[in-house]
Amino acid sequence: MPIYAITMLAAGIGIPVLAAMNAALGRSLGAPMLAGVVLIAVGLLTASLVAITQGPSALVKLTTAPKHLFFAGVLLAFYVLSITAIAPKFGVGNAIFFVLIGQLISAAAIDHFGLFGAQQIPLSWTRLSGLILMAAGVLLTQKA
Repeated sequence: MPIYAITMLAAGIGIPVLAAMNAALGRSLGAPMLAGVVLIAVGLLTASLVAITQGPSALVKLTTAPKHLFFAGVLLAFYVLSITAIAPKFGVGNAIFFVLIGQLISAAAIDHFGLFGAQQIPLSWTRLSGLILMAAGVLLTQKA
């Protein structure tokens, strides 16, 4: 399981870098929304190249997949477009702070209720305390 932790740590490191780079691209273009579209297009190309390795059988299953799960693409676009437009005005640190708080809240709810087929992990007092401590730690980094 260490590879999972290392991979997710790398993804976490990449999120503020993504925000800063795309905000800079938006400033460079004078069009933050266009920068968001470019980011999504490059991401689509990259993800498509990786998906090709899974073979055509996965593609066939697209027609039978629950349609409401495709809404995740809307959430991706919302994140990319909002972070690209807001980070230059609000600061990358501040923007990511609120993203992290939102992630803590939604991750706890998804785990507690086992939403979308996720492993169900009840929100115990210990876990809630840990989430509060994490949120406090994120807040402290912004106040320092």
